[in-house]
Amino acid sequence: MIAYFGVRGIMQKTIQIFMKSIKRHLYNPIAILATFFAVLIIVFGVLWILIPPPPKVIDMASGLPTGLYYQFGERLKAELVQDGIKLNVIETGGSVDNLKLLGDAKSKVDFAIVQGGISDVSQHPQFVSIAGMFYEPVWVWYREEAFKSEGGLRVLNQLKGKRVSIGSEGSGTLALSNALLKISGLSEAAFRAEKLKPDQAVERLNRGELDVAFIVVAAEAPIIKKFYEVPGIRLMNFEQADAYTRNLPYLSKVNIPRGLLSIEHDLPRQDIQVIAPTATLVAREDISPALVSLLLSASYDILKSYSRLQKVGEFPSSVGLDFPLHVDAEIYLKDGPSFLHRHLPFWTAVWIGRFVKIIIPLIVIFIPLFTYIPAAKNFFLKLKLAQVYEELKVIEKSALNPELREKNLKDLEAIERRVGDLKISIMDAKEWYDLKGHVDEVRARLNLYSYWRHDV
Repeated sequence: MIAYFGVRGIMQKTIQIFMKSIKRHLYNPIAILATFFAVLIIVFGVLWILIPPPPKVIDMASGLPTGLYYQFGERLKAELVQDGIKLNVIETGGSVDNLKLLGDAKSKVDFAIVQGGISDVSQHPQFVSIAGMFYEPVWVWYREEAFKSEGGLRVLNQLKGKRVSIGSEGSGTLALSNALLKISGLSEAAFRAEKLKPDQAVERLNRGELDVAFIVVAAEAPIIKKFYEVPGIRLMNFEQADAYTRNLPYLSKVNIPRGLLSIEHDLPRQDIQVIAPTATLVAREDISPALVSLLLSASYDILKSYSRLQKVGEFPSSVGLDFPLHVDAEIYLKDGPSFLHRHLPFWTAVWIGRFVKIIIPLIVIFIPLFTYIPAAKNFFLKLKLAQVYEELKVIEKSALNPELREKNLKDLEAIERRVGDLKISIMDAKEWYDLKGHVDEVRARLNLYSYWRHDV
């Protein structure tokens, strides 16, 4: 029992010492200022970590080296290196492979270029579009002899019984050709389907072992030249282009003037119309906003003279996208680059932007706190005054006790000194003078009681 009360006494004494220490520092402006700056530094550090800078090395899933995806990646790589960003262009089988790589955390792919219309958005809710980059027409090449009796290939229903390359596994060509054939009412049983790569399709056409080949690429893709050099080759004119674009909204109708692909080979040999999805730059939703601005800026420079099919200023575009447009990309496409990125080098703009993004939350956090400073100051002043009044009340209660007269006078002098040392603002002067007056009243009462008892 004695041990219990001993431990309890020690604990009470420790708590009292701790509380006195808190009270002492509570009124210490240096301690308050130091605490404020410590909290400020901690919050700044946390926000600095939560808003990381963009990476200096990024990976892009592209396509086959003969396609425009890969060529576009190489152009983008040359643009980004000027801003201190290294781009690794990864060769893939095409759009389907690109989506798989982008969704695989182990692949470390940061973004990919994907053919419009092949994506199931519900399966990739974490993906966002940066922008549409260029049209990728569906080129349907056919041997003129195979359709001589029909006056050429004009509608896809004419493919019944023919030998047709519909694209290789993992390619956007295979995904889109299947969609077109399905909506046209054609199953693979209706014709002899071959899943060939573009180079293989060219060889088979050359040898007469293939009647038709689907390929989805931009007009500038190097592989296109191999097709139009095949003897007796023609391009399909999509006479039902409007119907396809109405049923598949991700497709656009594109007019191809005579000789656009090759004036030398006169291809196409007449004005034709084709249908085209949009090649889109896609990323995960956590991509750095600064990187979005950089990619779009570089893309603008590339696409000024990139494709003969597009109108001036048509790309990058926010039209014909499968995935939701990234919010920063939407702002960029609408209003252009931010003030910082317009007038400063990339990394300078990045670091200033990070600093601003941190300062604004700090202002939001700390400005309301400053509004409470006067109220807090007033509270602490009232607390000090209340402590003095409590001591005065004790002295006043024992004023009639002659044995405590000397002690009361000494305590009163100590109180008077403390009151005199209080630092009071102009607004609080009345409370301070009232307290001094009350101290004088207690002293007068002590003297009066002392005189009365001495006189008695």
